[in-house]
Amino acid sequence: MCTRFRTGFRLIGICSCIHLCALRKLFSLATHVNIDVHRFEETIGGRPYLIEVKPVAQDRWRAYIVRLPGVPTALMPFYGPTPAEAARQLSSWLARAHERVSKPGGSV
Repeated sequence: MCTRFRTGFRLIGICSCIHLCALRKLFSLATHVNIDVHRFEETIGGRPYLIEVKPVAQDRWRAYIVRLPGVPTALMPFYGPTPAEAARQLSSWLARAHERVSKPGGSV
C-alpha cells in the first residue's frame, strides 16, 4: 500500500534548511559584561584558599573558592558591589566556619 501522508501529519518537513533568525536576535539582545577576573589568596584556619571574583552585572560581583584555577567548588557564591567586598564576605564566612569547627564541645 503506497499512500502519502497529508502535510499536516508529516513528521519530517519538506524544507531541509534551518533558519537561525530568532537565535541571532537573542544574541544581539544580550548585554555584554566585562570578563575581568580578580583573584585573592587568603589563609584561613591555617589553610590556603584561592578566591576568584567575576562580574555578573554592573556593580555586582560574585566570589567563590577555586580548588584549581578556573574551576569553582560547589560552595555557594557571595555577592558584593566590588570585587574586594565580595571576596571579603566569602573570607569572613570561611573564618567563622573554621572558628565554629575548631571550638570543642559545640552542639550540632
